[in-house]
Amino acid sequence: MKLRFEVLPGRGALVIMALLCLVTMIPGTARADNPIVQTIYTADPAPLVHNGRVYLYTGHDEDGSTYFTMKEWRVWSSADMVNWTDHGSPMRVATFSWASADAWAGQAVYRNGKFYWYVPVKDRASGQMAIGVGVSNSPTGPFTDAIGHPLVRNGEIDPTVFIDDSGQAYLYWGNPNLWYVRLNPDMISYSGSPTQIPLTTAGFGTRTGNTSRPTLYEEGPWVYKRNGLYYNVFAAKCCSEFIGYSTAPGPTGPWTYRGTVMPTQGSSFTNHPGIIDFNGGSYFFYHNGALPGGGGFTRSVAVEKFTYNADGTIPTINMTTTGAPQVGTLNPYVRQEAETIAGESGVETEPSSEGGMNVSWIENGDHIKVKGVAFGSGATSFTARVASATSGGRIELHLDGVNGTLVGTCTVPGTGGWQTWTTVTCPVNGATGTHDLYFKYTGGSGNLFNVNWWQFTGGTAAGGNLLTNGDMESGTTGWGASGGALSSVTGGGGAAQGPAPARTSIPR
Repeated sequence: MKLRFEVLPGRGALVIMALLCLVTMIPGTARADNPIVQTIYTADPAPLVHNGRVYLYTGHDEDGSTYFTMKEWRVWSSADMVNWTDHGSPMRVATFSWASADAWAGQAVYRNGKFYWYVPVKDRASGQMAIGVGVSNSPTGPFTDAIGHPLVRNGEIDPTVFIDDSGQAYLYWGNPNLWYVRLNPDMISYSGSPTQIPLTTAGFGTRTGNTSRPTLYEEGPWVYKRNGLYYNVFAAKCCSEFIGYSTAPGPTGPWTYRGTVMPTQGSSFTNHPGIIDFNGGSYFFYHNGALPGGGGFTRSVAVEKFTYNADGTIPTINMTTTGAPQVGTLNPYVRQEAETIAGESGVETEPSSEGGMNVSWIENGDHIKVKGVAFGSGATSFTARVASATSGGRIELHLDGVNGTLVGTCTVPGTGGWQTWTTVTCPVNGATGTHDLYFKYTGGSGNLFNVNWWQFTGGTAAGGNLLTNGDMESGTTGWGASGGALSSVTGGGGAAQGPAPARTSIPR
């Protein structure tokens, strides 16, 4: 999320910028399963539950940023809250022909068979921040500009959308103020004029030391309803921010400030909330600067599980490196995308010529962890879809640690191109029960190979982190229903990966 430095009287802009740049240099904490995305820097989480999966919409902080340099939005999904599938970037600033910059914090909602993604971008004509709307038939896109112009524009940011039980949808946004409009059923127009919500100290808490902003409300509202009570969770009191919340008997107030959700923590001076209920649990998404090289402009999305107090209040939630527990297990006997990751070291992802994304830029010693894999009575073989413009390498299969029990090794040959795909299979021994699975990549120097998907055979397991429909990744070739069958399609050459650039995504 972005801060309006010009509305902080009494502090020189250069002093503020120097302070914020200093914050970005604070080293990140050691990482484990939190943050949940580790291949790039992500910010401003907006979770959406749909068809048994959580879809997570985020911003993307560019490598080495010294400001909120963000050109695209990203999508991830999970059925178990720990193994997250990378769906790439289905929407960018360039999606909006009238926008010039700043792919900042937004939220996606589902209605009437379509997904609407409300985002702030800079309007080229006016130079002001404005709210645009992307639309798609799929939760993972691609998204297109729904109306060809801003939905609303007043120079403020951070839209959130809530659809009430009556069917009335509301769009809220704002920094330094808080606004709302009533959206029409088409979700791309509204009735009446933007209405400013009074920011009273009773409604949003008392801020000290800033007479122009007497309340704690800063930005990033997240509005929802639970058991007849309306919640507005928001980033509070720059800088550094914490997460506070207010409640109301109706969607437009009157609001009553209830306290702190997450104290000021982590090495990012901003934070941004997202709250959902999923599979019987409640989850709080946020961002911090916990990855190596992380800070206020290179942030990372994380999640915690929590339980509401008996009176409906939200408990204080602290940042952890363990994150949320796994919901169920992952089924290895259906096709799983290689970019489904609980933890990793060294790898990146890129668009695949076969559709969706693939794991890429793999070097010797890199690895991926997939959590809670249910092998059941035992796997007998492993198959992976791979490509290599060099001489390939090996995929080692380890249990419960990157150097844990070795249950199989697959040799990956050179295929003549980074997007020239082939399928390799190798025997597996000793993979029974439920374990964390580590893919350890070994070989020579430089980039070794890419991986698109993988699957074990020989045993049975129930459940798992499955895509809910085969079209989830637009253009995917060779598979249909959830997880799908092994593809018999060998794929063409595709674009060459080319020489490896300097690795700057996440310092290792």
